[in-house]
Amino acid sequence: STPVEPRSWRPAEANADDAASMTNDRTRTAARMSRPRWAVLGEKLLEAVIRLSGISAIIFVLSIFFFIFREAAPVLAAEGFKLGQFLFSTEWYPTSALNVRYGTFALTVGTASVTVLAMILAVPFGLGAAIYVSEFCGPRLRETLKIVIELLSAIPSVVWGFIGLTVMSKLIVRFTGAPVGVNLLNGGIILALMSVPIIVSIGEDALKAVPDSYREAGIALGATRWQLVYRVLVPAARNGLLAAVLLGVGRAVGETMAVLMATGHAVASPHSILDSVRTLTANIAAELGEAPDGSDHYRVLFLTGVLLFSITFVVNLTADLVIRGIRQ
Repeated sequence: STPVEPRSWRPAEANADDAASMTNDRTRTAARMSRPRWAVLGEKLLEAVIRLSGISAIIFVLSIFFFIFREAAPVLAAEGFKLGQFLFSTEWYPTSALNVRYGTFALTVGTASVTVLAMILAVPFGLGAAIYVSEFCGPRLRETLKIVIELLSAIPSVVWGFIGLTVMSKLIVRFTGAPVGVNLLNGGIILALMSVPIIVSIGEDALKAVPDSYREAGIALGATRWQLVYRVLVPAARNGLLAAVLLGVGRAVGETMAVLMATGHAVASPHSILDSVRTLTANIAAELGEAPDGSDHYRVLFLTGVLLFSITFVVNLTADLVIRGIRQ
């Protein structure tokens, strides 16, 4: 007699699961075959549109960088242009008749100083407001505060710049004795007010995303509300809170009109918070309309945009590495 191969033993539940899976597959196949052809094509088209939308951000960023670098590239081969002088010189005289100099170091320092001062003011207030809205205030007050925060984020930047130019500058001169009210302190305060709504909105969403089981476990262990916040909620939501801070940094670095009107627009490295400064974005906005098309001045302003793009990329890359380190 022919020997019979041994059959692998499987529990009855596994066989039942396989049978149910096969039945479901057959049901889906039958339903797909019974659908009209136009519905299948529409579904495939919708999937393609969604997939294209998902990668559109990468396409747009690469396209913007390509456009900026294409306009800036010719100046790198221009006679008399030195990349080291462009990055590390504090002299910016693009229209000098005798000795043209394109130094952006003072502009970079001005951008960094305004951003750092704005974050020093905005991060404590923004995260504190996010914690209060998420964990301490009542439902009616929470909705009112969220509406007010959204209205603050909807104010145009030119309006913030007008407030800094007409209101904040007078207050700074009155209370600090500064000779000029449009300076680094003015720009930092205005950028902080512009960044706080973003930090509050994203931070509150991050805190709300923490599972309620974490809160229940902390309360069961006898933690007070403040202990629950800084020992449970903040560590659990730190990735989202860091993302909120980074969005605030991006808002401060990329802001143009507010800092153009509130910082004094002086090309100089600041020695105190009462000195006037000029940022990279404000410099591009102020001079691009006056630079002749295709001139070295025009190309250098686009190269300044490449520098600003690179700074933003380094900040985002550093933050991503920090987040990965926190997760590990």
